[in-house]
Amino acid sequence: MNQTGESRSSEPVPDSAEAGFFLVFEGPEGSGKSTQARVIAETLERTGRQVLLLREPGGTAIGERVRTLILDPASYAMLPETEALLYAAARAQLVGEQIRPALSAGTVVVCDRFVDSSLAYQAGGRGLAMVDVRAIQQLATGGLRPDLRILLDLPVRIGLRRRLADHQQVNRLDTADIAFHERVRDCYGNLARQDPAGWIVLDATMPPERLAATIAAAVVDRLRDRDEARSLAANDGGAS
Repeated sequence: MNQTGESRSSEPVPDSAEAGFFLVFEGPEGSGKSTQARVIAETLERTGRQVLLLREPGGTAIGERVRTLILDPASYAMLPETEALLYAAARAQLVGEQIRPALSAGTVVVCDRFVDSSLAYQAGGRGLAMVDVRAIQQLATGGLRPDLRILLDLPVRIGLRRRLADHQQVNRLDTADIAFHERVRDCYGNLARQDPAGWIVLDATMPPERLAATIAAAVVDRLRDRDEARSLAANDGGAS
């Protein structure tokens, strides 16, 4: 498992040829995404799977520098358009340097945030046109989509109370007004409803251990189904 952004080959791989599994955690502030992403990565590693744990923005040397700029409270004057483009720039580096090579090698990639964060925060929260934000993501990712997204949902005030309890961890986005965070949460809900097969929505207020067990059961089932489907496809191909 690696979250430090060590260099990998960035040769593009067609989406249809991806051999690994791409799992993304999404959710509003204080939902526990980072903790649950780490827990499921460790759980999958214990089953013998190769796992790469990443975060956004970040996961590469360049991405971590962009992260510092975006989240720094001193960047209070940052325009929504600037914010959207910086997130996309960090994501483009992450996809090319880390995610695609890992998927090509058969790795399970677990990522704390991906494209849907930009849709929720910059389109839903900031009010940028959804079509424009989607277009930026297409350029950044080449159309790469997660195999599964887990949305950890909770009321905004509970999430912000968790985040603001640790003053050293508070960043520029945490201090946005309640209305902004409500729009983000609403947008996440809309995204999940538009693609129910691609999302699992869970109550992030449940005890962390119970939440982790629920996530593990769902992810293991999804991986088993994926492995069986690929095995059948391989057998059919060999018989033709």
